[in-house]
Amino acid sequence: MTSASASDPVFEGVYGPYRITAEDRREVLGYRLALFTAALAQAALLLQWQRFGGSWLWPWLLPLLAGVGLALRWIHIYLRPLHRALQLLWLIGSLGFVALAIQAGPAGMADALSAERRWIWLIGPFFAALAGIGFKEFFCFRRPEAIGVTLLLPIALLGQLSGLLSGSATTLLLGLEAALLLVLCLRKFPMPAAADVGDKSVFAYLESQRQLPSP
Repeated sequence: MTSASASDPVFEGVYGPYRITAEDRREVLGYRLALFTAALAQAALLLQWQRFGGSWLWPWLLPLLAGVGLALRWIHIYLRPLHRALQLLWLIGSLGFVALAIQAGPAGMADALSAERRWIWLIGPFFAALAGIGFKEFFCFRRPEAIGVTLLLPIALLGQLSGLLSGSATTLLLGLEAALLLVLCLRKFPMPAAADVGDKSVFAYLESQRQLPSP
């Protein structure tokens, strides 16, 4: 539970006043840094894949997976079931990457993914979680780059899975999505922490409703 001090700024929420504490600000900074780390890792992975081929992409997967996982740890979402669903998708997709690495070897993951599209079903939940973050950002801030992240990821992966998109078209869409994610992250750093925290009175109200005894 966050501890508030008299120096913390006070905001008027839907269900009453609330304070943005130092712990809130640390969580917001952690969320932004984690998402930025994931964005950089994704962009570097795609750039290396395009320039030097699919071997040894796994070092970029580690910060990508960790960055999204930590971002989902610190993200503020009013609906707890949705938050937990995104975390579950991240976990399933991350385990899919582990299974792919075990099956094909770390250096052969990209080739195995290109040769056998069904692997997308296993790693796809990870990207669904990332798209969910994009949707949350668009829903809260109406940033056009956020809706780009939300739409381009499923279009690219489903297009590749169905065979409707070529490998080069899929790479292009993913590259555009990675660039938009970087823009999204960079635009978040100047924002006040309160923007990412949201209305804490709503969180408090929803928590009180969860604690009510069932009829």
